[in-house]
Order: sequence, then C-alpha cells, then structure tokens
Amino acid sequence: MSKRFNKNLLVICFLALGISACSSTDDEDEDLKVAELTEIKALFEPAVKWDTSVGDGVGDYFSRIQPVVAYGKVFSTSRDGEAYAFDEKTGKQVWYADLSDIENKRGFFDDKEPALISGGVVAGINKVFFGSENGEVIALDAEKGKLSWKGKVKGEVIAAPALDSGKLVVNTASGVMKAFNASNGQDDWQIEQDVPPLTLRGISAPVIAGGGVIVGSADGSLSVYLLEQGRQGWTVDIGEAAGSTELERVIDVDSTPLIYGDNIYTVSSRGNLSAVELRSGRVLWQRQYSSYREVSISGNSLFLTDVKGHVYAIDRNNGLELWSQLLFTNRGLTGPVPQGNYVVVGDFEGYLHWLDQTTGEVVARHHVDGSGIHATPTVENNVLYSQARNGDLEAITIPK
Repeated sequence: MSKRFNKNLLVICFLALGISACSSTDDEDEDLKVAELTEIKALFEPAVKWDTSVGDGVGDYFSRIQPVVAYGKVFSTSRDGEAYAFDEKTGKQVWYADLSDIENKRGFFDDKEPALISGGVVAGINKVFFGSENGEVIALDAEKGKLSWKGKVKGEVIAAPALDSGKLVVNTASGVMKAFNASNGQDDWQIEQDVPPLTLRGISAPVIAGGGVIVGSADGSLSVYLLEQGRQGWTVDIGEAAGSTELERVIDVDSTPLIYGDNIYTVSSRGNLSAVELRSGRVLWQRQYSSYREVSISGNSLFLTDVKGHVYAIDRNNGLELWSQLLFTNRGLTGPVPQGNYVVVGDFEGYLHWLDQTTGEVVARHHVDGSGIHATPTVENNVLYSQARNGDLEAITIPK
C-alpha cells in the first residue's frame, strides 16, 4: 500500500476508536459499539417549516458545509458545486449557480467536473463565499448568484473562511492561510504554518476578532495573526501529545475558535478544552476533553460533543462540568447548537436530538434523512436549518 493510503487508514482508525489504539481486543470492540436510540418522553414535536434539496449534497465525503442565513435568504451548496439561495421564510428557490462552471467555459461536449466545494458557506458585504478542495475561492453576488470574483490558494479549503473588515481569510489543509480583499479578490497576505506528518481530515476555520485572526493548528496550538499584515502574535498549546507513535500524538485543534467577550474557547482532538484570553493568549483554565467539533455557548454554559459522541455542558467561567449526556456513544454526533432553551445535535442516521440546556435530558427527536447529518446545524431567528448528506435541507421550528 502507498504511504498516503496508510496515512488515511490511520486517520480513519483514529476517528473510529475515539482516540484509542487500533486493535481488535474485546474491550476495544465494546468501545466501538454504536448506541441504539431509546424511547424518550418527548416534550414537544419539532415542526418542519419548509424543506428542499441542495443537489446531491456531499455524499460520503468529508464536509462541514453548513447553510448560512443572510439578506432574507438561506445559502448552501453541494460538494459538486450546485449552489442555491432559498427564501428564508418559504424555502422557495431564489437563484441557482453551477460552481463547477461558474465562468461558463465548459463546452457542449465537455464532461462536468465536480467543483469539490468543502469550505463555507460564508455571507457578507452582499456576497456569498465558497472554498474548494482544488484551492479555489469563489465569491458570488448574494442577490443574483452571479460571479463576483474568483481566487486561488495553495491547498484544500475544507473549512469556512472568515470575513471581517473587508478581508476574507482562508485556512487550508496544507498549512497556508491567505487573506483576500473581500470586495474584489485581490491577494493581500499569505502565511505558511507547519503541518505534522499525520493529522486529522479537518482544519480549524479561522475567526476574526479584535483586529486579529484566531485559528487552531494541526500541531495542537491556537494562534493569533494580525489581520492587516498577517504577522503572528501569541501562540498557546491546547493539545497534549501522549504516547510514542504518530497516531497517539495526533492533537489537532480542528474546532472553530469560539469568541465570547474577551475570551476564546477552543478544544483539541486530544487534550483540553481551554479558555484563553483574547488579548494576551493567557490560558484562564483547561479541562480534559477531546473533540474536533465546534463548541457552542448559551448564557454561562459551553456545550461540547467529544470524540465518543458524549455531550457536555461546562461552566464557561471556570470549566466545571454541569452535566453530561452519554446516550449517543459512537453515533457520529455533530457539534451542539443552541435553539431556544435547548441544545441540538445531529447523528449519522439523520436524527436531530434536542437536549434541555439545564439538565441535558433528551426532550425531543426528529428524523431528517437516513443519509446522516455530519455538519452542525445552523440556527437563526430561532429556526434550525439542517442539511443531510444527500442534500435534504429542512427548516425546523420548535415551540417558544
């Protein structure tokens, strides 16, 4: 087998076992067991406001594509590059764009080549932005879906870009992070980060705050770069390497940094959930949790899905655990997202689960599609938008 195949196999094994060694002992077989859903006492029935389809979705490929809501529209795309804008209230299609041939260069007899969209969607300054595994960055006009500009970056764009202060910052799997002028696509600055020989299939989406770009790295660190020049500021270690093999020392920070007030909250795939001071990089507290999913917040509670599919609520002020929900072991949970008084996670069988934010009790369930839900749902104006792997997109409301 090729070296690349071996590397991918290791990453798959790493994920499947929830950060444990690849072997076939009885104990580890038990660790791999997928929890069956049990009956719940539902407090309410989630209602589908509207549903539609985003092409063929992402299939079985790795993707964190999430719908985004802006300008009265819901924007999303398939991996092939079928980009849509839907009316936020009705779900009616507003426009469609083929990102695989956005410049209309394909001849009549030419075969269609997938755009391999995996980064985004991001909306702002009346534009919608997408990134591809081919290193392409595409900006469309949000009103009509027409091409605004197209750029190029070295490496795969498999996480959403960051947009603020007229700049679009793109992070790639190759370690290259590049800033574009968001209005016209002009290159601004570019930096290269070191990438370990073995990493997860995923990267941290950058976040812009306080004049800096905050991003996690495959070496287990969290760093800030000045937005204007790309010059590096502070760096702090989040992951903790342990063991003697490359596999045991995979400590990627793939979670999107969460900015709340003057603090940053982030987590490593092996190591710690950390609270870090935005201005100085000083670590305020760290607790041992491992995850590659997004962390969310509501009030004083942080919500986290770990590598085993367990959901936790943690006090954001001191890192103390408030509750844990262990019913979803190995169900491939998404990151948690707050909706009203609840927090919602999706799973690999296409179910959405509503947990009480105060107790962690499962209070409602809804099935979107059997192809599964991989990307964390989006919540806007108390409406939840969830896109299944096959492209089924639902807008879901719950009682107030």
